[in-house]
Amino acid sequence: MAALSNIGVFLFSASSGGLPTEEITFAKLLKQKGYSTALIGKWHLGLNCNSRDDFCHHPLNHGFDYFYGLTVTNLRDCKPGEGSVFVAGVRAYLATPLQLIGITLISLEVLHYIGLLRIPRGALRYFFLISTVLLGLLLIFFYTFRYLNCFLMRNHQIIQQPLSYKNLTQRLTEEAIQFIGRNADIPFLLFLSYLQVHTALYASKDFKGKSKHGLYGDAVEEMDWSVGKILDVLEKWNLNDKTLVYFTSDQGAHVEEVSSTGEVHGGYNGIYKGGKATNWEGGIRVPGLLRWPGVVQEGVQINELTSNMDIFPTVVKLAGIPLPKDRIIDGHDLMPLLQGKILQSEHEFLFHYCNAYLNAVRWHPRNSESIWKAFFFTPNFDPEGSNGCYNSHVCYCYGRLVTHHNPPLLFDLSRDPREKNPLTPETEHHFYEILDVIQQAVNNHTKSLHIVSNQLSWGNILWKPWLQLCCSSIFLSCYCDHESEGKLSLPMA
Repeated sequence: MAALSNIGVFLFSASSGGLPTEEITFAKLLKQKGYSTALIGKWHLGLNCNSRDDFCHHPLNHGFDYFYGLTVTNLRDCKPGEGSVFVAGVRAYLATPLQLIGITLISLEVLHYIGLLRIPRGALRYFFLISTVLLGLLLIFFYTFRYLNCFLMRNHQIIQQPLSYKNLTQRLTEEAIQFIGRNADIPFLLFLSYLQVHTALYASKDFKGKSKHGLYGDAVEEMDWSVGKILDVLEKWNLNDKTLVYFTSDQGAHVEEVSSTGEVHGGYNGIYKGGKATNWEGGIRVPGLLRWPGVVQEGVQINELTSNMDIFPTVVKLAGIPLPKDRIIDGHDLMPLLQGKILQSEHEFLFHYCNAYLNAVRWHPRNSESIWKAFFFTPNFDPEGSNGCYNSHVCYCYGRLVTHHNPPLLFDLSRDPREKNPLTPETEHHFYEILDVIQQAVNNHTKSLHIVSNQLSWGNILWKPWLQLCCSSIFLSCYCDHESEGKLSLPMA
């Protein structure tokens, strides 16, 4: 799914867009093969289509037997006192109109009072009423967002609305441990999608204040503890040698996430430029950690380019399932690379999109150490000279917020991983030849694309009251808590 607008994710639980039913997930294929499947944590691929109980986009409709988690995502707005991710948008798009309305109202009243302009009192009152209603709706939006969008589900039932962050990572861990225990004797697929370290950050009392890196470090350490508990339970059930564990992230650090006190909440990308929502290396270069004793050699580092798209064919082939023939599968099976049967990634080209717009192309020629990367446009960092889009909270993909490049910016990542020095015909003799090869790859790639329904159109991402789930009367602010207190029994590390 990709958006044509600047909004590239679902922000409301009552949006109608989501993962189309005709898409094939690896969970769906493994379930057909007899695997028990579970998603624990964040889904963020939609919920309903036409009614509040059709669950067309729900995980259980996409191959998962069990779901415990959030259908939207973890946002600052979900945790009281953490601010709002919408403030930057309000400041950018509504602050000026609201100021103009206020100035206009005051000016009209003054002109009417001193007699320079006669305006019917009814018109002024009507204008004032409309302005007040619009401002009231904005305030209602901020007040109700947490109750309407931040809820925890078990399968199709809301069990906590709004979401409580108390012991949340521990609860996700306990759910994962119980699922493994229930399915220790049969093949299973567990997709544990942590809410951390996405903001709003949180940590339980056993980890809060323990890290040298603030709340972000506390959250990382608790997630590390959780991974350890998962590995322990695999060992407990003698599943180590039968289970592939793959730990990775969907993007780099969100460099613009800084708390009101100046504490870094979005992470750090080291030497790499940019971060989340960009295709600079800081946004897309993430580690992948794999563990499978007896199958994947311990301690090996592979510095070859892979993609999260590779998870699908890797998992499907390991389950002995043929890949679908009716669609292009962009990923490649990772096992030959992991087992040393091949030494170079099967991705000669990777196409990096910013929403629906082709942003950059990476080319690793066969039998060459060079890794070329061409940018067709780049985001305008704000403030200028910084390493992110701090005034808008995230970088966007088109319009005045980006700069287009003709010819494209070209880098050799093997020599310039920081992407500081774009090449020119003077510094790279094969400059135009490289760009020609990349353009031909783009042409071939474009021919393989076909039009699909836009799940992230404005009509699909906006809030629809008839799709709103509420575990109680909406006049009670959608409140319930069916999570039992004190049920956790996990010992701390």
